[in-house]
Amino acid sequence: MNKRILISGITIADAVKESFVGDLLLEDEKISRVAEKIDAQADIHVDAAGKNWTAYPGFIDVHIHGAAGFDAMDATPEALAGIASALPKEGTTSFLATTMTQSDRAISAALQNIKGFQAQDGQAEMLGVHLEGPFISDKRAGAQPIEHIAEPSYPLFQKWQKLSGGQIRLVTMAPEAANGLAFVKQLAEDGVIASIGHSDATLEEVQAAVRSGASHVTHLYNQMSPFHHRNPGVVGAALTEGSLSVEVIADFIHSHPTSVELAFRQKGAGKLILITDAMRAKGLAPGVYDLGGQDVQVTKKDARLADGTLAGSILTMETAVKNVQSITGCSLNEVVSMTSANAAKELGLSNKGRLQDGTDADVVILDEDFNVQLTICRGTIAYTKE
Repeated sequence: MNKRILISGITIADAVKESFVGDLLLEDEKISRVAEKIDAQADIHVDAAGKNWTAYPGFIDVHIHGAAGFDAMDATPEALAGIASALPKEGTTSFLATTMTQSDRAISAALQNIKGFQAQDGQAEMLGVHLEGPFISDKRAGAQPIEHIAEPSYPLFQKWQKLSGGQIRLVTMAPEAANGLAFVKQLAEDGVIASIGHSDATLEEVQAAVRSGASHVTHLYNQMSPFHHRNPGVVGAALTEGSLSVEVIADFIHSHPTSVELAFRQKGAGKLILITDAMRAKGLAPGVYDLGGQDVQVTKKDARLADGTLAGSILTMETAVKNVQSITGCSLNEVVSMTSANAAKELGLSNKGRLQDGTDADVVILDEDFNVQLTICRGTIAYTKE
């Protein structure tokens, strides 16, 4: 049973409204009340007066493969529980379990496992699946195994969607592939987010995909046709097509700080979504770890295949926020947009990404340096900084 939690004297951040100092009352997995002052009895009282803390909607990571030694492709309940248990430490309260390019059998097993998973108290909530591949370009495979890349197939997608219990919410694909535009249209008609990624498309091919219903770009700059002044590619299209939301891995390894700043200036906080694209080594010591059957050398700062190709990240959402804020000087409102509100809107979740009466009690409290102090998942304290 959830305990009644009162958070008082804290700055409350929102993507739309002005921030203000006030109180939050959480009960029955919901925010029951937000006001400047709340007089109420509570089982737990978090007094933030004088601490310069800010409450944000819990972070939503729509692109994460793994953490703490676990990966969504492990296809075990323990793996998903391990990821869900690790994420609150970095302020993440919900996520899309992200698959990768693999055999039909391996993806099917992962999706069947995902269908049966339900987060427990104190774990980040799994909101569904981000299917990253196998419908991608072999020219922009990155760490995705080329031998398992396949042409977009709606019947195969339908099979996987059924195995997942209808939980595939976002699909990364290359629209220039055979049947690519028809596949985008079918996804859009199903209410599934079609994301352009691992793609060698031209500007014109991306524009055609947008007309067909594509609305998202997977890890901007990485594994996509780059910008050239005579051939703007996927990068040029992503930065200029106003309807496209773009993911950014703000570890300053996948993208130079100036490139992240360019994305912020061009797209605005309203169309940027911070992600980690983290693999299983996140939160663990340097060493050799597995990613889709490939050995990945992990150091204190990055994860790479033997040939030097980046293989996901070990980034946390907490560090992503610090990095983006350090180069853009973004406001608290803009932090909310990039870490939760934009993702919630894209996923059609009116109960996430806001701290308002009746929304889910997903809260992360950061200090003035954007360090996570406390994370609450659906009304249960999931992490407290020692």
